[in-house]
Amino acid sequence: MLKENYEYQSWREVPVSEFKARWPNFSPEEIACNGDGKVMLNFRALDMLQKLRIKIGRPLILNSAYRSSAYNKKIGGVVNSMHLRGIAFDVRMDNHNPE
Repeated sequence: MLKENYEYQSWREVPVSEFKARWPNFSPEEIACNGDGKVMLNFRALDMLQKLRIKIGRPLILNSAYRSSAYNKKIGGVVNSMHLRGIAFDVRMDNHNPE
């Protein structure tokens, strides 16, 4: 069962079928921390990301999503970064017109 606001130690621990049932256009691996592969699922934030993907009708390229505390510190991220709570996504839009 998917756990909200829970830090999975690896994206491989996230139940893929349940994840894909709710957020079909994304994968646990692409929202995982770029440094250590940990994942934090914030259902509301991911629901909003999925709605944006549906509205745009094209893939979103995620550069960064969740960041573990250790990785955030390593890259010089802000102490209270929303990435630490799984509610921020850095999205590239070079595959379509951002407007």
